[in-house]
Amino acid sequence: MSGTYKATGINLKAIPIGENDRLVTILTPEHGLIRAIVPGARKTKSSLGGRSALFVVNNLLIAKGRSLDKITQAETVITYKKSIGDLGKLAASQYLAEIVLAQALSDHPQEELYQLLLLHLGRLNDLEQGDHTGSIAHLCQGIFHLLALGGIAPQVYDCCITKQSIEPNFSTPNWQIGFSIESGSTVELAAATEDPSVIVNYRFTALDLLLFQHLSDPNLDRLDLTIDQFSLEMISDVELASVWRRIERILRQYIHYHLNLQIRSAALIDL
Repeated sequence: MSGTYKATGINLKAIPIGENDRLVTILTPEHGLIRAIVPGARKTKSSLGGRSALFVVNNLLIAKGRSLDKITQAETVITYKKSIGDLGKLAASQYLAEIVLAQALSDHPQEELYQLLLLHLGRLNDLEQGDHTGSIAHLCQGIFHLLALGGIAPQVYDCCITKQSIEPNFSTPNWQIGFSIESGSTVELAAATEDPSVIVNYRFTALDLLLFQHLSDPNLDRLDLTIDQFSLEMISDVELASVWRRIERILRQYIHYHLNLQIRSAALIDL
């Protein structure tokens, strides 16, 4: 690229630079990650100020620079205003952005990653204000889909040792299945005792496994139907919220191990 070029992108990171400028990291489907200066963005009357905010999607005209590019024009096409005004949604959006920043490449098209991020940001934005359980549930699915796109999603349908399929068992009291962070897979507890090379980090209940397996679906709309199928319609909102929080923490540790990434915005999720 030389001279000026056009791109459509979403702002994922912004830091002040100089007296009035802002340095923005943008994910674009055409060129991957771009780091560009937004001149005068921090001035009160700057036309580019709001357009350089987090999670704003713009059509951009960018001037190629020696070290950093410079945004000369920006036309906003999408904002996620409902998420910005809700701490739970905002924290979940930032969480997904951190994963994307760790996965995305510069100078390479990132169309699929870009569309997947916008899909999940849109779902978070559309949730009811204050729906913290919904925010964490949709965050977990967004994480899972991003990991799947990167080829490292947890494998929760088969035992990594026996290779046999595993289904949540609600008929047996206190039924559990193991999960290994290092192996990235579920594991039969009996098989794990015979293979010390597989470390069981967590034990899933039937409900844990059901929700974890549900993350691979295109959306979460079938969740109530799936629960009804297993006669779990009486599960309390408090218990369901607790399970989603547990799944998020497991995924957080999984990300740390497989992507060597410490999610800083997770501190807001813990609140």
